[in-house]
Amino acid sequence: MSGQQPKYQRIAGELRKAITSGEYGPGDRLPGENDLMATYNVARMTARQALGVLQYEGLAQARKGAGVFVRTFQPLLRRGIERLAQEQWGSGRSIWSVESEDRELVVDQIDVHEVAASDPVANALGVTPGTQVWARSRRFVLDGKPVLFAASYLPADIVADSPITRTDTGPGGTYARLADLGHGPVHFREEIRSRMPSADETDRLALATGTPVLQIVRTAFAENGRAVEVNEMTLDSASYVLEYDFDA
Repeated sequence: MSGQQPKYQRIAGELRKAITSGEYGPGDRLPGENDLMATYNVARMTARQALGVLQYEGLAQARKGAGVFVRTFQPLLRRGIERLAQEQWGSGRSIWSVESEDRELVVDQIDVHEVAASDPVANALGVTPGTQVWARSRRFVLDGKPVLFAASYLPADIVADSPITRTDTGPGGTYARLADLGHGPVHFREEIRSRMPSADETDRLALATGTPVLQIVRTAFAENGRAVEVNEMTLDSASYVLEYDFDA
Protein backbone atom coordinates (compact mmCIF):
# COMPACT_ATOMS: atom_id res chain seq x y z
CA MET A 1 0.00 0.00 0.00
CA SER A 2 1.40 3.37 -1.00
CA GLY A 3 0.55 7.01 -0.59
CA GLN A 4 0.70 9.55 2.19
CA GLN A 5 -2.52 8.51 3.97
CA PRO A 6 -1.91 6.32 7.05
CA LYS A 7 -2.49 2.63 6.41
CA TYR A 8 -5.32 2.32 8.91
CA GLN A 9 -7.22 5.16 7.21
CA ARG A 10 -6.82 3.54 3.80
CA ILE A 11 -8.10 0.24 5.17
CA ALA A 12 -11.01 2.03 6.82
CA GLY A 13 -11.73 3.77 3.51
CA GLU A 14 -11.94 0.49 1.65
CA LEU A 15 -14.23 -1.00 4.29
CA ARG A 16 -16.36 2.15 4.25
CA LYS A 17 -16.71 1.87 0.48
CA ALA A 18 -17.71 -1.79 0.84
CA ILE A 19 -20.39 -0.81 3.36
CA THR A 20 -21.85 2.03 1.29
CA SER A 21 -21.87 -0.14 -1.86
CA GLY A 22 -23.84 -2.84 -0.05
CA GLU A 23 -21.09 -5.46 -0.06
CA TYR A 24 -21.53 -5.48 3.71
CA GLY A 25 -25.13 -4.86 4.72
CA PRO A 26 -26.69 -3.88 8.07
CA GLY A 27 -25.85 -6.49 10.68
CA ASP A 28 -23.06 -8.12 8.64
CA ARG A 29 -19.81 -8.95 10.39
CA LEU A 30 -16.80 -7.04 9.07
CA PRO A 31 -13.39 -8.67 8.60
CA GLY A 32 -11.71 -9.09 11.98
CA GLU A 33 -8.27 -7.93 13.04
CA ASN A 34 -6.65 -11.21 11.95
CA ASP A 35 -8.35 -11.00 8.55
CA LEU A 36 -7.17 -7.43 8.00
CA MET A 37 -3.64 -8.25 9.15
CA ALA A 38 -3.42 -11.05 6.58
CA THR A 39 -5.11 -9.14 3.75
CA TYR A 40 -3.15 -5.91 4.12
CA ASN A 41 0.04 -7.21 5.73
CA VAL A 42 -0.25 -4.81 8.66
CA ALA A 43 0.23 -4.99 12.41
CA ARG A 44 -2.66 -5.75 14.74
CA MET A 45 -2.74 -2.17 16.01
CA THR A 46 -3.20 -0.88 12.46
CA ALA A 47 -6.08 -3.29 11.87
CA ARG A 48 -7.63 -2.30 15.19
CA GLN A 49 -7.35 1.40 14.34
CA ALA A 50 -9.05 0.84 10.98
CA LEU A 51 -12.03 -0.83 12.62
CA GLY A 52 -12.03 1.87 15.27
CA VAL A 53 -12.46 4.56 12.60
CA LEU A 54 -15.67 2.92 11.38
CA GLN A 55 -16.97 2.66 14.94
CA TYR A 56 -16.12 6.30 15.58
CA GLU A 57 -18.04 7.30 12.45
CA GLY A 58 -21.04 5.32 13.60
CA LEU A 59 -20.93 2.93 10.64
CA ALA A 60 -20.03 -0.10 12.75
CA GLN A 61 -20.30 -1.33 16.30
CA ALA A 62 -18.33 -3.87 18.29
CA ARG A 63 -20.01 -6.79 20.02
CA LYS A 64 -17.96 -8.23 22.84
CA GLY A 65 -16.50 -11.56 21.89
CA ALA A 66 -18.18 -11.57 18.46
CA GLY A 67 -16.43 -8.92 16.34
CA VAL A 68 -17.33 -5.67 14.62
CA PHE A 69 -20.59 -5.42 12.72
CA VAL A 70 -22.23 -2.93 10.34
CA ARG A 71 -24.74 -0.89 12.31
CA THR A 72 -28.35 -1.85 11.76
CA PHE A 73 -29.77 1.40 13.18
CA GLN A 74 -30.77 3.92 10.52
CA PRO A 75 -29.99 7.56 11.40
CA LEU A 76 -32.94 9.77 12.23
CA LEU A 77 -33.61 12.71 9.91
CA ARG A 78 -34.21 15.76 12.12
CA ARG A 79 -36.12 18.36 10.11
CA GLY A 80 -35.09 21.41 12.10
CA ILE A 81 -37.65 23.85 10.63
CA GLU A 82 -40.63 21.67 9.75
CA ARG A 83 -40.78 20.08 13.21
CA LEU A 84 -41.31 23.48 14.90
CA ALA A 85 -44.11 24.73 12.63
CA GLN A 86 -47.18 25.91 14.54
CA GLU A 87 -49.38 23.78 12.32
CA GLN A 88 -47.59 20.79 13.83
CA TRP A 89 -47.96 21.30 17.58
CA GLY A 90 -50.98 23.58 17.11
CA SER A 91 -52.93 20.65 15.69
CA GLY A 92 -52.13 18.48 18.70
CA ARG A 93 -49.27 16.49 17.16
CA SER A 94 -45.95 16.02 18.88
CA ILE A 95 -43.03 17.82 17.21
CA TRP A 96 -41.14 14.51 17.43
CA SER A 97 -43.64 12.80 15.11
CA VAL A 98 -42.20 14.76 12.16
CA GLU A 99 -38.95 12.85 12.33
CA SER A 100 -39.93 9.50 13.87
CA GLU A 101 -42.64 8.86 11.23
CA ASP A 102 -43.60 5.16 11.49
CA ARG A 103 -40.70 4.18 13.74
CA GLU A 104 -41.18 3.45 17.41
CA LEU A 105 -40.22 6.50 19.48
CA VAL A 106 -40.58 6.12 23.25
CA VAL A 107 -39.93 8.53 26.11
CA ASP A 108 -38.66 6.08 28.71
CA GLN A 109 -37.46 8.60 31.31
CA ILE A 110 -39.24 11.80 32.31
CA ASP A 111 -38.79 14.06 35.29
CA VAL A 112 -40.59 17.34 36.02
CA HIS A 113 -39.54 19.55 38.91
CA GLU A 114 -38.55 23.04 39.97
CA VAL A 115 -34.86 23.98 39.93
CA ALA A 116 -32.71 27.06 40.43
CA ALA A 117 -31.83 28.54 37.03
CA SER A 118 -28.17 28.17 36.08
CA ASP A 119 -26.38 31.18 34.65
CA PRO A 120 -26.89 30.12 30.99
CA VAL A 121 -30.57 29.29 31.53
CA ALA A 122 -31.19 32.48 33.52
CA ASN A 123 -29.47 34.56 30.84
CA ALA A 124 -31.57 32.99 28.08
CA LEU A 125 -34.85 33.40 30.00
CA GLY A 126 -34.02 36.90 31.20
CA VAL A 127 -34.23 36.08 34.90
CA THR A 128 -31.80 36.36 37.79
CA PRO A 129 -29.49 33.34 38.27
CA GLY A 130 -30.90 31.12 40.97
CA THR A 131 -34.51 32.03 40.18
CA GLN A 132 -36.81 28.99 40.40
CA VAL A 133 -37.87 27.67 36.99
CA TRP A 134 -39.65 24.51 35.93
CA ALA A 135 -37.51 21.79 34.33
CA ARG A 136 -38.74 18.94 32.12
CA SER A 137 -36.13 16.22 31.45
CA ARG A 138 -36.80 13.42 28.95
CA ARG A 139 -34.87 10.59 27.30
CA PHE A 140 -36.02 9.52 23.85
CA VAL A 141 -35.50 5.95 22.63
CA LEU A 142 -35.95 5.11 18.94
CA ASP A 143 -36.30 1.50 17.80
CA GLY A 144 -34.95 0.44 21.19
CA LYS A 145 -31.90 2.74 21.07
CA PRO A 146 -31.43 5.89 23.21
CA VAL A 147 -30.88 8.78 20.79
CA LEU A 148 -31.61 11.99 22.67
CA PHE A 149 -31.76 13.49 26.15
CA ALA A 150 -33.54 16.82 26.49
CA ALA A 151 -34.01 19.22 29.38
CA SER A 152 -36.43 22.14 29.00
CA TYR A 153 -36.55 25.11 31.36
CA LEU A 154 -39.59 27.38 31.58
CA PRO A 155 -40.41 30.49 33.66
CA ALA A 156 -42.31 29.55 36.81
CA ASP A 157 -44.51 32.66 36.67
CA ILE A 158 -45.91 31.44 33.35
CA VAL A 159 -46.24 27.68 33.80
CA ALA A 160 -46.87 27.16 37.53
CA ASP A 161 -49.97 25.03 38.19
CA SER A 162 -50.38 24.34 34.46
CA PRO A 163 -50.24 20.95 32.65
CA ILE A 164 -46.63 21.81 31.72
CA THR A 165 -45.65 20.97 35.30
CA ARG A 166 -47.15 17.48 34.94
CA THR A 167 -45.63 14.40 33.32
CA ASP A 168 -48.21 14.39 30.52
CA THR A 169 -48.72 17.83 29.01
CA GLY A 170 -51.47 16.67 26.67
CA PRO A 171 -51.91 16.88 22.86
CA GLY A 172 -49.37 19.11 21.14
CA GLY A 173 -47.03 19.07 24.13
CA THR A 174 -45.42 22.03 25.87
CA TYR A 175 -45.81 24.51 23.01
CA ALA A 176 -49.55 23.87 22.71
CA ARG A 177 -49.92 24.41 26.46
CA LEU A 178 -47.89 27.63 26.30
CA ALA A 179 -50.30 28.81 23.62
CA ASP A 180 -53.22 27.96 25.91
CA LEU A 181 -51.58 30.20 28.53
CA GLY A 182 -51.25 33.08 26.05
CA HIS A 183 -47.52 32.61 25.53
CA GLY A 184 -47.37 30.48 22.39
CA PRO A 185 -43.95 30.52 20.71
CA VAL A 186 -43.69 32.44 17.44
CA HIS A 187 -39.91 32.45 16.97
CA PHE A 188 -37.11 29.98 17.70
CA ARG A 189 -33.33 30.18 17.86
CA GLU A 190 -31.11 27.08 17.85
CA GLU A 191 -27.40 26.91 18.59
CA ILE A 192 -25.60 23.71 17.59
CA ARG A 193 -22.17 22.41 18.48
CA SER A 194 -20.38 19.08 18.52
CA ARG A 195 -18.36 17.86 21.48
CA MET A 196 -17.29 14.72 23.27
CA PRO A 197 -19.79 13.42 25.85
CA SER A 198 -19.43 13.30 29.60
CA ALA A 199 -19.37 9.92 31.33
CA ASP A 200 -22.99 10.43 32.37
CA GLU A 201 -24.05 11.23 28.79
CA THR A 202 -22.17 8.21 27.45
CA ASP A 203 -24.06 5.98 29.87
CA ARG A 204 -27.45 7.67 29.39
CA LEU A 205 -27.30 7.44 25.58
CA ALA A 206 -25.46 4.09 25.48
CA LEU A 207 -22.81 5.62 23.24
CA ALA A 208 -20.09 3.60 21.53
CA THR A 209 -16.56 4.52 22.54
CA GLY A 210 -15.35 7.67 20.77
CA THR A 211 -18.82 8.79 19.62
CA PRO A 212 -19.30 12.56 19.93
CA VAL A 213 -22.61 14.18 20.75
CA LEU A 214 -24.44 17.10 19.20
CA GLN A 215 -25.66 19.72 21.63
CA ILE A 216 -28.59 21.80 20.45
CA VAL A 217 -29.81 24.64 22.62
CA ARG A 218 -33.16 26.00 21.45
CA THR A 219 -34.80 29.15 22.82
CA ALA A 220 -38.50 29.73 22.14
CA PHE A 221 -39.87 33.28 22.11
CA ALA A 222 -43.47 34.48 22.50
CA GLU A 223 -44.98 37.26 20.38
CA ASN A 224 -43.93 39.93 22.91
CA GLY A 225 -40.30 38.83 22.51
CA ARG A 226 -40.09 37.11 25.86
CA ALA A 227 -38.16 33.83 26.04
CA VAL A 228 -40.61 31.19 27.28
CA GLU A 229 -38.47 28.06 27.03
CA VAL A 230 -34.85 27.00 26.83
CA ASN A 231 -34.36 23.42 25.68
CA GLU A 232 -30.91 21.83 26.04
CA MET A 233 -30.75 18.71 23.86
CA THR A 234 -27.94 16.16 23.73
CA LEU A 235 -28.04 13.93 20.64
CA ASP A 236 -26.11 10.81 19.73
CA SER A 237 -24.32 12.20 16.66
CA ALA A 238 -24.25 8.79 14.98
CA SER A 239 -28.05 8.57 15.21
CA TYR A 240 -28.97 11.86 13.53
CA VAL A 241 -28.86 13.71 10.24
CA LEU A 242 -29.78 17.38 10.68
CA GLU A 243 -31.82 18.89 7.84
CA TYR A 244 -32.70 22.57 7.42
CA ASP A 245 -34.85 23.42 4.40
CA PHE A 246 -35.57 27.13 3.80
CA ASP A 247 -35.92 29.68 1.03
CA ALA A 248 -33.14 32.07 0.06
